[in-house]
Order: sequence, then C-alpha cells, then structure tokens
Amino acid sequence: MTNPDAPYHAHIYYDPAERPVAAALRDDFGRDPAILFVGAMTDRAVGPHPIAQYEVHFLARAQDAVAALIAATGLRALVHPLTDDDLADHTTLAHWIGEPVELDVTVLDPPGVNQGIARFGGADF
Repeated sequence: MTNPDAPYHAHIYYDPAERPVAAALRDDFGRDPAILFVGAMTDRAVGPHPIAQYEVHFLARAQDAVAALIAATGLRALVHPLTDDDLADHTTLAHWIGEPVELDVTVLDPPGVNQGIARFGGADF
C-alpha cells in the first residue's frame, strides 16, 4: 500500500487548441487545498516532456481526486510518484490519463538522484 503522504506529480499536457481547457484546470487546481503546488504553463518542450505541459504536486492520498479532475477535461496527463528513481517514476511507476506522450527519458536524473524530490511542493522546471 502506498504511503498516503508520499509525494506525487501530474504533468498535464496540452496542444494550442487545448490550452484554454488546460488553463481552466490549472485555475481549479490552484483553489484545491489538496494541491501543494501548480507550476507555470510551459508552452514548449522541457525536460523529458516533448510538448506543452505544466506540473501539479500533491500527496498520494489525493491521487484519485486529481486523476478524476484531469480525466473529466479530456486532457492527457502523466501521473507518477516521486521516488529516488526518476526513470521509474516516469515509466514503470507512472500511469497515463488519455493518450500517452513519448517522453525523452535520456534527460531524466540517474537512479538515486531524483531532483524532482527537492523541488516537490515549491518549484517546477
């Protein structure tokens, strides 16, 4: 069983036509006390993410609610825990909402050095 206080991220993906829906969802997340951090909308590729996205930080206990909000919009998202293994977090430990996006896993932190953990709840890319 997952620790309910374990850190999680969701990466919300959007294309230019979906940007208004993504922005509205971002605003909704900003009013939700279960959400610890909402990152800036990044209208370009960044890190392993090849298309526009933003990240949302929350605890494992909020995962079902966060996933339901995302799914209701029809947007694509990658939801994953934050462990010390960035590659596993973005692949084998992750789940997709909607159609997956092919990530550039070559830029992820090496096992044991997940810099996302240090940013949890306070910073994005």
